[in-house]
Amino acid sequence: MAMTDEEMSKCQKIIHGHAIAAAAGNLVPIPGVGLAADTVTMTTMAMALAAVFGGSITESVAKNMATNAIVATMKKQPVKVIAKEISKVFPIVGQLVAPSISVAMLEAAGWLLANDLAEEKAKRNAELPPPRTDGHNFKYDRKFKLPEP
Repeated sequence: MAMTDEEMSKCQKIIHGHAIAAAAGNLVPIPGVGLAADTVTMTTMAMALAAVFGGSITESVAKNMATNAIVATMKKQPVKVIAKEISKVFPIVGQLVAPSISVAMLEAAGWLLANDLAEEKAKRNAELPPPRTDGHNFKYDRKFKLPEP
């Protein structure tokens, strides 16, 4: 099941806003600081995206999800990660390159996470029994037998 238009719109705002925040953190010309900014930003992004799909997660779960999403993105785009960190050694150029790469990585990781959360929501909804139409909402349907007098 795909995301609804409303979920897609909310995800787009969350992901883009967090990617811009991560870009600001990557303006610092010290290698490694950008990765820390990316991780913190992805953690808050994961918590916000979970809320879009009707869930809530703790900060530790969000950190785990953020780390997994960043690692998956790094595996897909290792050259970008290396270029981002190396570019910080060069003044001015690094402050232009690193934020740009960070935005691209966070956008990709954010959509990866959003799609995973949408799939989890679809699985969760598929496992729910259909709503009852016979006037009650409890599961116990066994017929009771009255004791013989």
